[in-house]
Amino acid sequence: MTERAADPHRLDVRRFARDGALLEGLWPQDRFTRLAASLMAPLADVPAPPVQWSAQGQQRPVPGGEPEIWLHIEGHTVARLECQRCLQPLNEALQVDRHLRFVAGEDEAARLDEDSEDDVLALVARLDVFGLLEDEFILALPLVPRHDTCPQPLDAAATIALPAVDEARPNPFAALAAWRAKPAAD
Repeated sequence: MTERAADPHRLDVRRFARDGALLEGLWPQDRFTRLAASLMAPLADVPAPPVQWSAQGQQRPVPGGEPEIWLHIEGHTVARLECQRCLQPLNEALQVDRHLRFVAGEDEAARLDEDSEDDVLALVARLDVFGLLEDEFILALPLVPRHDTCPQPLDAAATIALPAVDEARPNPFAALAAWRAKPAAD
């Protein structure tokens, strides 16, 4: 009987950890549609860099109890973002390196997550490693992407276009000021 390779979109985490299995590969960055919504479009002649990833299962022994189920995910890629200072493209390396502990049930995960520095998740029948990795990349995006030093000096006159002031037009508050200046009639 031949053993089937684990499916990263429907991973049996318990079995994967018990076997100490490893999955790794490359995924095209454009398959991460939620991540792509935060990125600049790739250049026509330069495809987006792939996402290199791996997932390693592990069981950790617990004295007097069942072994803990762990999953270690890693991934890296380069995101094409827009610098918020100069509005030019910015390439930002994104790294994911997470150790996740799985427990039975949401209540147990919430209780342990409060008291632990580890990331604790509820064990599910099938885990989508692809979706989990995409979530982690989205969380790794910088809040305000910007170059350390922008490649071109900023042209303040071109970046801020103020409307022209029409000097001939009367100030709408002038009438209010004149009304307030009138003495009150008894």
